[in-house]
Amino acid sequence: MNPADIPNVEAMLQLWMLGMIRPGACFLAAPVFGATNVPVQLRLVIALAVGVPAVAASGMTLPPEGIVSVPGFLLVIGEVLIGLAMGFVLQMGLAAALIAGETISNAMGLGFASMIDPLSGASSSAIGQFLSMLATAIFLAADGHLVLISIIVDSYNALPPGNAFPSWETIGGILRFGSLMFAAGLTIALPVGFVLVLVQIIMGVIGRSAPALNLFAVGIPATLLAGVVLLGVATPVMAEGLAMILSDALDAARMVAGI
Repeated sequence: MNPADIPNVEAMLQLWMLGMIRPGACFLAAPVFGATNVPVQLRLVIALAVGVPAVAASGMTLPPEGIVSVPGFLLVIGEVLIGLAMGFVLQMGLAAALIAGETISNAMGLGFASMIDPLSGASSSAIGQFLSMLATAIFLAADGHLVLISIIVDSYNALPPGNAFPSWETIGGILRFGSLMFAAGLTIALPVGFVLVLVQIIMGVIGRSAPALNLFAVGIPATLLAGVVLLGVATPVMAEGLAMILSDALDAARMVAGI
């Protein structure tokens, strides 16, 4: 190699490093990619594989003052913010499954039955784990991970590096989608939760009509049995609801990316 080419190699490596920031930040906050059991090295390799072609297609250049400067610092901050925002809205879509699971678990009396979520490493209810795994399976089966990568690549054209700060409209859209997430979680849990509430009302009426009846010995098994049967019956309907909220989450990620 000619010694005169070394500065060009250094600039190219710096461009690659900057190109890894946006997909790396997105994968850090996004579901599946950001799971605790996914090695950091794998995330870095995927971020490099996504960022290098995107940088080449967008015509990204280094700031004239270099990376260690105010424009370079602002460029890095903008890349981190837009990447985290795209991954965060997708994570909120998956969180609707956990909200639905917590609602159903409390109605069934399984709020105490908690497990470690392999995606986040946090403790959640058993029903929440079931719906979270179902949502993850739907996300992967619908090629949601590939759609997310395409959104990241297209975002370089809509929001070129150096001009990637989220607008106030984008921030408002993220907040509105956050409220939709809570509504979607309760809607997904509605088919099972509503019937479980009716079962508890019936058990309350039976308890008033037969005071000698031990409701703890009868009510809890009846609620658990009804909940298990209802989960088996309503799983296809809840899967459709999860698919819709994940599709809305991908649309929200496109909104954040400006495409």
